[in-house]
Amino acid sequence: MQGSFCRFYVHEDHRHHGRLVWEWLLEQGNALGMRGGSAFRAMAGFGRHHALHEARFFELAGSLTIEVEFLASAAEVQRLLDLLHREKVRLFYAYTPASFGVINPDASDPPTVGEC
Repeated sequence: MQGSFCRFYVHEDHRHHGRLVWEWLLEQGNALGMRGGSAFRAMAGFGRHHALHEARFFELAGSLTIEVEFLASAAEVQRLLDLLHREKVRLFYAYTPASFGVINPDASDPPTVGEC
């Protein structure tokens, strides 16, 4: 199936409406009917300020990045981006076309359009 891969980068303690942003993003993606979404905690990294953050330092709790990613149709990703604009959530993201599917699908899997 042809679709989109969209990844957001958020600080683990970043909140929106009192909720952790990474949890809120997953909830919104699920509510929009996206096929799947995941959140991953980074081990280390740096951003626009070029400060290196690593998971091994206790004093940096809350300063690491959570990557939240979705595989979805382009329309589903656009609806999520539109929601983020309306909610005025400031996030860095990456968005690219993607091919995805299920190997050996069963009857409950959605139909696949195209193969790898």
